[in-house]
This record gives sequence, structure tokens and C-alpha cells, in this order.
Amino acid sequence: MAQTPDEPLTMTVHSLPTPDQASTVSAAATRRGRWKMIALLLVCASPVIASYLTYYVIRPEGRRNYGELIQPQRALPSWQGIDVQGRPVALSSLKDQWLLISVADTACNEACQKHLYLQRQLRETLGREKDRLDWVWLRTGDAPLEPALAQATAAATVLQVPADELARWLEPAPGQRLEDHLYVVDPIGNWMMRFPADIDPKRAKRDLDRLLRASSFWDRPGRGGS
Repeated sequence: MAQTPDEPLTMTVHSLPTPDQASTVSAAATRRGRWKMIALLLVCASPVIASYLTYYVIRPEGRRNYGELIQPQRALPSWQGIDVQGRPVALSSLKDQWLLISVADTACNEACQKHLYLQRQLRETLGREKDRLDWVWLRTGDAPLEPALAQATAAATVLQVPADELARWLEPAPGQRLEDHLYVVDPIGNWMMRFPADIDPKRAKRDLDRLLRASSFWDRPGRGGS
């Protein structure tokens, strides 16, 4: 039907928000965005939190660690070691893997050789999980590394480090020497366990198995990946 010429046009007018209302709406949207971001971060971090709570806090009464848990944990130091090719390597670069560490003079006496052999064997017994753990020898002293030792530790991370700096990071049990223990560092880069002197390999392996199981939600083999 045609509109008559004198019929007025009708328009609907919507009111615009005032500046105060617009500011309130924007602030509310920002808050919602922040809460969503926090929720996302918590979801991503929850496996890490859960695994640490499981291992460190919610431990069944019948369960006992063989290794001594270090409290408070100590982060990998910022100083550098020297690898077998003579290149500087920051110790902090070793994180993102579980580390099983021994300490000994470069001359490497019988006890040192026993620890190096045990580190290799413990790693191998982890089967398909072994790529999540590196065995590390922090050697002290200025003597060159013997070719036979270099060959025997080809699969290890071997770093020459200053003994005084090392003693400020790692610590032996009372009455023991730094060289008497094997030390465990987690992938976050914290020294968190010390195995007793005269280590029992079977009990040490059980601890390593538990640690790897507890961190399986978030830890993956290799550095820099997930």
C-alpha cells in the first residue's frame, strides 16, 4: 500500500551509554579477561602442581624416600663450567631435564669410577624413560681428563667446575664429603634430593622411578621442548 504524502515518518531512537557507563562496561570486560587468563594459567600449571603435591606433601604413611629431600631446594647456580671441548657452559642451561650428579676430582679414584658406573646403570635401568634423565659429572681440579675416562663418560655431561663454588651450592650430609653422594636436580633446575653415601642402587632406582612417575604429566625428554 502506498504511503500517504502527509503521513509522518517514524524513527526509533536508542539511547547511547554515558561515559561512566562505558567505562564501567570496559572495566568489567577487562576483569573478566584477567580471570579467564588466570584460569587458563591454573589449568596449564595444574599437572605440575599436582605432581609436586603428590610427591612432597600427600605421601602415604607407608612410603619412605631413600634419598634425603632437600628443604629448601637450591636452584642451579649461575656460574659456568668447562666441557671436555674446553667450551664454557652455564650450569643453569642443564635444567629442563632430571639430573643425576656426581662430584669428584678429575683424577677420579675408585669411588669416583664406581659412581660414574652406577650413574650410567641407573639411567639405563629406566628403560624408555631414560631420556628424561641426564647423568652429570662435575669434576674439580686442573688436571686434564684422561682419554679413557673421556671415552667412558662420552654419554654423560662432564663439566670442570670450581670446587669452592660447587661447595656453596651442594652440601654433603653431616660427617660426609661432597664426593660421597649422588645428587638429584629436577627439571625446573632445583637440587632436591641427596642419596646416602654407600648408595643402595635398588633403593635409589625406586626413588628415581617415583620421581619420573610423579612428573610424567608435565616433564618430557629433551630440553626446550614439551
